[in-house]
Amino acid sequence: MPQPLFAGLVIDENGTPAETAAIGNEPAYVVNDAGFRRHIPAAQIDRAVLNKMAEMMKGSENLLSEQAAKMMGQDDPFSKAMIENQLKNIEMQFAALMQAGFPEEVRAYLGMMGFKIVINYHGEIVRVEQPGSGGDRGE
Repeated sequence: MPQPLFAGLVIDENGTPAETAAIGNEPAYVVNDAGFRRHIPAAQIDRAVLNKMAEMMKGSENLLSEQAAKMMGQDDPFSKAMIENQLKNIEMQFAALMQAGFPEEVRAYLGMMGFKIVINYHGEIVRVEQPGSGGDRGE
């Protein structure tokens, strides 16, 4: 059974980390609402966060692919073009990512860098706090 993609990175509006659980075979985030444990399907939150990240990358694919190629030591035009194409079609990568998930090390790194997803008791994303940004305050 897949684990929620952002397990350990989701908190409620009070700053309390959301637990993870399963509803049958479906992973869920669990938010404590004054003693009532609300189970929110993980796919709902994970997909919304991935879509938000894709929106933020739109228009910057060239710069992002350049930087990624340099970081990987593949600073040739072919590698850069391949990375740029993958970034432009990032939505197509989401289904595989939702199934495979992030390695634990990636989630730990994101957490150490300050990445957090703040949700309310209904499972709606209040904001996404990202490293190096002021966080998305719904603006």
